[in-house]
Amino acid sequence: MSNRTDYFNDPAAPEANSIVPAVTAFVVNDAGAVLLEQRSDNGRWGMPGGVQEVGENIAGTVVREVREETGIHVEVVGLVGIFTDPGHIIAFADGEVRQEFSLCFRARPVGGKIEVSSESFAVRWVPREELDSLDVSPTTRRRLDAGFRDAEVPVIS
Repeated sequence: MSNRTDYFNDPAAPEANSIVPAVTAFVVNDAGAVLLEQRSDNGRWGMPGGVQEVGENIAGTVVREVREETGIHVEVVGLVGIFTDPGHIIAFADGEVRQEFSLCFRARPVGGKIEVSSESFAVRWVPREELDSLDVSPTTRRRLDAGFRDAEVPVIS
């Protein structure tokens, strides 16, 4: 199942050999539930997201990734934060070892219906009170906490 391994402040983590601009989307519906997917690359629950492709702007990356991974159409409405923790290392099966560089955007759903993709085992709207029962990485938990705080100033770390 796993084609990636996440390391969090782990001295045994391999040394990073790349930094790639990536996004995550903090999407909350009218009921206050957040859109999460159980990722097929590591089995954990996380926000939809991915890397920017050549020829697209960063907001377009958010819209595309959310639609591809969840079936939900969104509109980007703000920035939750910029997360560049050098203690978060992601090692991929192909030999890439990436240092985290993630822009977390606030987005609102504008259409679509939940669909599971090849990048996810499950997709669902998760009520805030259920978040602690899910296997969520420390960095995802940090983004979720920041998103729910709804601060006027984005997190920059």
